[in-house]
Amino acid sequence: MRRVIITGGIGSGKSMVSQMLQVMGYPVYDCDSQAMRLIHEDEQLRCEIISLLGPQAYDARGCYNRQWVSEQVFANPDLLKRLNACVHPAVVRDIERWAERQSSDPIFIETALLRQSGLIVMTDDIWRVTSPEPLRIARVQRRSALTEQQVRQRIIAQQLREESYPDEHVLVNDERKPLLPQILHLITNEE
Repeated sequence: MRRVIITGGIGSGKSMVSQMLQVMGYPVYDCDSQAMRLIHEDEQLRCEIISLLGPQAYDARGCYNRQWVSEQVFANPDLLKRLNACVHPAVVRDIERWAERQSSDPIFIETALLRQSGLIVMTDDIWRVTSPEPLRIARVQRRSALTEQQVRQRIIAQQLREESYPDEHVLVNDERKPLLPQILHLITNEE
């Protein structure tokens, strides 16, 4: 079974590509949403996060305090690295369990952090979604309460941790070049 990674920076349109693939019947594992599920449900991961960040990482009801955690880790690169060192292994284990249940070929995994997450070693192909930075910032601001400065901070943080790969395929999601034909072309080459 081929594993195709869909990657790209915040606001690039990875989720749009994933949604199109799901409509076409392909299974897609979304690392961001599944990481949030694991942060809430995986007791070992919860304990590791509390040990790293303190009890403020979860509110009085036991819900993950995402805004507070984001404020802490995006202002402290070392703390972000340590948090990711807790979360990424839990996600990789979950992907392995998920992949075993899939019968489609290929399967897709959506992630912003390919090398740092450890997913590069389980990848057969890489699809990188790109968009101009002003468009990325506008997209993120439409879906969140982040300021332009906060979005730029996340873009820079991702760029410092990730790199492009010589054999990756690039999907341009600039709202000018049609996305679906690009996806169909890559799928045809995958099968």
